[in-house]
Amino acid sequence: MLEGSILQLLEAAHQGGETGKRHLNFGVYYKNTLVSLCHALEDCVLSEDSPPLMLTAFQRGKWYLEEADRYGQIADHTRQVVIMAAADAGFNEHPTSQRSQVTVVELTPEDPVAQEWHLMILSPSYTAMVLCQELSLADYGDQPPESDLQRKFYGLWTFETELVQEAIDLTIAHIGAYNPDLQVQLQAHVQTIQAEAQQADPLHFYSVVSRVVDYLQANQQTLQPVQTAQQLDRNLLSNEVQAFLRVAQLIDLMDPDNPQATTEVTALVEMICQLLDLPAWQAKRLRLASILHRLAPFQGTPQKIIAPSVSSQAAPHSRLACALVPGVQALRQMPKLRAIAQIIAHQTEWWNGNGEPAGLVGDEIPLESRILGLVIDFQQRVNGLAIPKTINDGQVDEWQDQLELALVQCQQWAGDRWDPKLVEMLTIIVNGLQQGLTLPLQSPRLTNGLWLLDS
Repeated sequence: MLEGSILQLLEAAHQGGETGKRHLNFGVYYKNTLVSLCHALEDCVLSEDSPPLMLTAFQRGKWYLEEADRYGQIADHTRQVVIMAAADAGFNEHPTSQRSQVTVVELTPEDPVAQEWHLMILSPSYTAMVLCQELSLADYGDQPPESDLQRKFYGLWTFETELVQEAIDLTIAHIGAYNPDLQVQLQAHVQTIQAEAQQADPLHFYSVVSRVVDYLQANQQTLQPVQTAQQLDRNLLSNEVQAFLRVAQLIDLMDPDNPQATTEVTALVEMICQLLDLPAWQAKRLRLASILHRLAPFQGTPQKIIAPSVSSQAAPHSRLACALVPGVQALRQMPKLRAIAQIIAHQTEWWNGNGEPAGLVGDEIPLESRILGLVIDFQQRVNGLAIPKTINDGQVDEWQDQLELALVQCQQWAGDRWDPKLVEMLTIIVNGLQQGLTLPLQSPRLTNGLWLLDS
């Protein structure tokens, strides 16, 4: 990693527990994957109601000329676009560079940022970032790239607002060494956007993710039958999965009342899988569904779930028909995630057949959906989202009491809302937790999610 680069500075800021910042996970991306990611995120700007700030840098300045016309169109929908490029890139001669919203910062040859590929978007409604460096010849070892498609980059991409903001601050500071006036101007843009910031809407991110997946899948269709086609295809597929994983992570981050929902649900689900001795492929599929379960809004607890209406009861149900929920429908874009979409869609079925979306009864409900629905409900109850926390002598009940209370309420719905056998499994787990069993919490590594599909 190049000393003094934006990627290196960001990584350094997250090293060591004393900073209070979590360690960053980086991945390796082929060039065609980065092109698809950047095009998808850039084109999202065209549909933005509030114009964002965009900061960009390519690993090689000449690549800007291939994007110059696109950037001219995108610039009309932004507050400002800053393009960091090598002095010999030729971008200053292109008409796009003359637009009032576009500023070109010519980087010196020794500047490590001249060897990076960045895209940062900051708007009042969402953030996105791609932050990468190309592998050095030493990193390639005995297999240097033989073609442009084989070039590999190291870094990350994310929708996480705090991380994007941190990288933008580092970038603006770097720009200040070249143009102090521009630095002040960009800082003013950031302050204005922060003042206009809105509560992030998951529906908006579903549309962004859908666009990312579409672009990555379109790139897969263009791959030629070359020696590296399989690796390129898997890299694209990995990032399609990452798109969903990152949005699921973002939903947790946006929920201050229950930020550990995904990790706790996943841990509980895995414990049930072990008790049931499920085959590895099924446990792996259920783990991925657990990680992605917040993409579809949970319909509430038994007290809040409304029984199907007369019209829906009268209509014939198709077996395992997925609900028209944006998060679920987005998952169905990927053939390899359709089974996951089915699990998540049917988590709100009732054991007695009064649930939705298909009114399935008993064992007609997929086992994975039954497990996931029960665990989600239990986790929400324990965290006080589905039930109020009880107070004794002015003190909130201890965690063990919350476990017991949440379990009792789930047991009351056994045979009605929940599969009785699964409630028995949950009872065994809760008894273990009350006796000192530790819940194995482990956040998923977003850059390493493809193994979840390899079953």
